[in-house]
Amino acid sequence: MPPAEAAALCLSLHDVAPATWPECRRLLQMLDGIGPLPVTLLAVPDYHRGGPLERDRAFLAAVEGRLAQGDEVALHGYHHLDRGPPPAGPLEWLRRRVYTAGEGEFAALAEAEAAALVERGLALMGRLGWPVAGFVAPAWLLGDGARAALARSPLRYTTTRQGIYRLPDWRETRAPSLVYSVRAGWRRTLSRGWNARLFEGQRARPLLRISLHPADARHPEVIASWRRLITRALEGRRPLTKRQWIEGLG
Repeated sequence: MPPAEAAALCLSLHDVAPATWPECRRLLQMLDGIGPLPVTLLAVPDYHRGGPLERDRAFLAAVEGRLAQGDEVALHGYHHLDRGPPPAGPLEWLRRRVYTAGEGEFAALAEAEAAALVERGLALMGRLGWPVAGFVAPAWLLGDGARAALARSPLRYTTTRQGIYRLPDWRETRAPSLVYSVRAGWRRTLSRGWNARLFEGQRARPLLRISLHPADARHPEVIASWRRLITRALEGRRPLTKRQWIEGLG
């Protein structure tokens, strides 16, 4: 069946960069142990301003190996750091400084600033010969300026925590992502229960999204939880990259 007509599973790995690659590799090994699963790799061009990813030849070779076996690369911000104007009030401060730990890079950028970063990221990916169809904002925070920039870009999709959007018409597929917060033990416990509840509540939805982060690899219980959930999801869902899902919408 075409992707849009079949129940699908989209797996994504956030924060892919040379600095995080050892942890990313452990998570990918876990996925490879389950079966041949295409993954959307959310690559950060200059993660935390540690240097452009194109300088690390070993990293490039590893990603190109993943592309050869069916993964895709999506653009995941540029620096993955929020350097926008100061938060406008207490709620925005909590969202940008606490909830996202200051990494919501595209939360408050003007359209021109957001467009410039997207263009730089796409240019870098183009130099590497990596085809890019999607953009995912760090921490899934898309401000009005970023949304306007994406609507004018050549990109074909973006996502938020709650769904995936086809560009440029912003057609939405509602699909809240399962994700772990691992910064404290109580967060991991709450995440495990929340993910189980969200998993059950989405059985009838055409698309299930699971989002992994490098920090997940530091916690064996989180890896075990992901393995169980992904194995269960594959009992009735076809694994696809996000690009495959969007192309299946027609």
